[in-house]
Amino acid sequence: MNALPPCPQCHDKYTYQEGEFMVCPSCGHEWNPADVPAIEAVKVWKDANGNVLQDGDAVTLIKDLKIKGSSAVVKVGTKVKNIRLIEGDHDIDCKIEGFGPMQLKTEFVKKS
Repeated sequence: MNALPPCPQCHDKYTYQEGEFMVCPSCGHEWNPADVPAIEAVKVWKDANGNVLQDGDAVTLIKDLKIKGSSAVVKVGTKVKNIRLIEGDHDIDCKIEGFGPMQLKTEFVKKS
């Protein structure tokens, strides 16, 4: 039995075929499987040295970073544990001890 593709709108796996169209019972979206573009490539986050980062990794800052709206600075060599990778301008969501939650760019960290 061929596996049916998930809904491109809500990503529900319980889809069914009705004629030449696919239908999602969860959101009601109907689409022609021939019109759906190929599955997008999975984004890969890399640190300043080109190492692949994953959720839960520990990283070290390679540059002093000024905190916007404050006179505080996060110093080079600060280790950040248990990072979470996100989409957007700043790729890493984390908590830095002594500073609290913040977002960082992958270009300013190296994998520990």
